[in-house]
Amino acid sequence: MNSKAVPISKYSRIKVGITFGDPSGIGPFIIAKALSRICGLARFAIIGDRWVFKRASGLARAAGGGLNFIDLDNVAHADFRFGRIAPEYGRASMEYLDKAMEMIRHKKVDCLVTGPISKTAINLAGYRYSGHTEYLAEKNAADKIGMMLLNDGLRFALVTRHISVKQVPQALTAHKITATTLLAYSSLKKAFLIKEPRIVVCGLNPHASDNGLIGREESQVIAPAVESLRSKIRYIEGPLPADAAIAKAKDGKYDCVIAMYHDQAMIPLKLLGRDKGVNLTLGLDFIRTSPLHGTAFDIAGTNQANPGSFIEAVKLALQCTLNLKKD
Repeated sequence: MNSKAVPISKYSRIKVGITFGDPSGIGPFIIAKALSRICGLARFAIIGDRWVFKRASGLARAAGGGLNFIDLDNVAHADFRFGRIAPEYGRASMEYLDKAMEMIRHKKVDCLVTGPISKTAINLAGYRYSGHTEYLAEKNAADKIGMMLLNDGLRFALVTRHISVKQVPQALTAHKITATTLLAYSSLKKAFLIKEPRIVVCGLNPHASDNGLIGREESQVIAPAVESLRSKIRYIEGPLPADAAIAKAKDGKYDCVIAMYHDQAMIPLKLLGRDKGVNLTLGLDFIRTSPLHGTAFDIAGTNQANPGSFIEAVKLALQCTLNLKKD
């Protein structure tokens, strides 16, 4: 065969670690479904349980075509079933992540794509974390960590993450807003190669408080933070009402929206591109992405899971890793 007829992926030298997430969730299914679309892109190592993977994929083989399977063999076969929340599955999901961290440290993989974990299951197993982001921050001694949620039309960086809505006003500080914005700005330049990122900062209250009629967070916390950032970021606006900021970002005016809380970003992302959404961790010395959905225990085992978000997470991890190598 003529070698010129065989396309060479620009990512062919990148080594990607993929973790199962919760073995009882849809992680093994979306990974299995994605294989035919990602295998030729780069070099992949799946970290999970081979027995569970075979059940999920229906494949006789679990490696080949640029794919390596790291079998931790940590799921008991007796009484296993998909769609069940259990501490042993929470423990297994964290063991996959620990193995991935080991592979990152020893440069056996360059970046990481994580399947969804169950926050309930990992806490039942004794891991007191609200998600991947917080666990990765601690294990990598990252003092500045952030979460960027994005699809092919929008990017959001979150000032607060997995806390209750009633805690958000007290949690917002000028320091947090400034740190989140600078981290997003740096990541846009390095991981996305945007020379002069354009950023908009959302308000917290309806209409960005309407000049103080609906709250004081904008005038007392958010606006001072934005003002302090103007000397460091050339193109920054805010605080704007969230609906206006997001609409303008969707139309291409901004490269990133700074959201004050989780659902301020998640709702528009899922409405405008549910199967394209990706979670990118900011502040690590490697790229980590994940699909923008959870374990979906209600459909685990039914083969209904859509791998679209996971595939986008893989593609983003590859592109950002390549960009970092160029930087």
